[in-house]
Amino acid sequence: MLTPLAYIAQRWTPSPRTLRRAALSAVVMSVLIIVTGGAVRLTGSGLGCDTWPKCTEDSLIVTPEQGYRGLIEFGNRMLTYVLSAAVGWAIIATRSTKPWRRNLTRWGWAQFWIVMSNAVIGGITVWMGLNPWTVAGHFLAANALLTVAVITWHRTGEGDTPPRPRVPGPVRKLSWAITITSGLLIALGTTVTGAGKHAGDSSDVPRMPWDWTNAAHLHAIAAWVVCALALAMWLVLRVVDAPDDTRARARDLLIVLLAQGAIGYVQYFSGVPEILVAVHMLGSSLMWIAVLRLALSLRERPVPTADIPAQNDSALASA
Repeated sequence: MLTPLAYIAQRWTPSPRTLRRAALSAVVMSVLIIVTGGAVRLTGSGLGCDTWPKCTEDSLIVTPEQGYRGLIEFGNRMLTYVLSAAVGWAIIATRSTKPWRRNLTRWGWAQFWIVMSNAVIGGITVWMGLNPWTVAGHFLAANALLTVAVITWHRTGEGDTPPRPRVPGPVRKLSWAITITSGLLIALGTTVTGAGKHAGDSSDVPRMPWDWTNAAHLHAIAAWVVCALALAMWLVLRVVDAPDDTRARARDLLIVLLAQGAIGYVQYFSGVPEILVAVHMLGSSLMWIAVLRLALSLRERPVPTADIPAQNDSALASA
């Protein structure tokens, strides 16, 4: 039986540019859903819809009685459908490539299942009254989606041959260190927000059981470690004469880290204003994208080209 995706694939072949755009749209929407999710928390709208999957016990959509906080929360829920559409476009585009790149399609479907899973986590978060641990899980799942989306986007520009290293082994190990510590940095960020003042609702919401300033100090230490590793990577790539695009990725990561660190310190010493927290969340996503792009640039999967039989001069002359 012909599936809808197979039916589309028989009648449409996306250009490489369209394929890249489809994958990029999922990346953009993954970042946007993280930022708007932060806006829900920062405006105290986490329980703007007090249940899930409905907005209230009696209404599927927001009601006038819920005010602007209900609109913000419901709007963020509706944005999930836009995210799903972007992921769906990526799945259709990867499935319609000729020849069919099955592994690339699997990356697209992985995004779909993460979106569905995180929607359920979001619902559980509402049911549990914005428990900070489920809020943290909701945020980390959104970053998992961003991870898969970035990998899919990168893979659309590669072939399906086994990866070949572009730098020596120790450099790749340094990249792993950057990736792991950056992931830890993001996770530590959830302990700051989980104990901090922006609980996500105007009512009393439980917080993580520690002083948020101590968590912020630990978060800052991790940030300095990532910065040191990123600086080391930038220097090492110059020493080993790495490809230009790889060195550019290391430079981009350093720039994002410096900007993100500056924002972090300003927000800490200015009383954690909502607007700076939102910008810091955007910076977190951009930092993670930069980390992933650097790691992925350290190896390559060449796109196979069709071999054209060589012709001798006499054959060309008689043509």
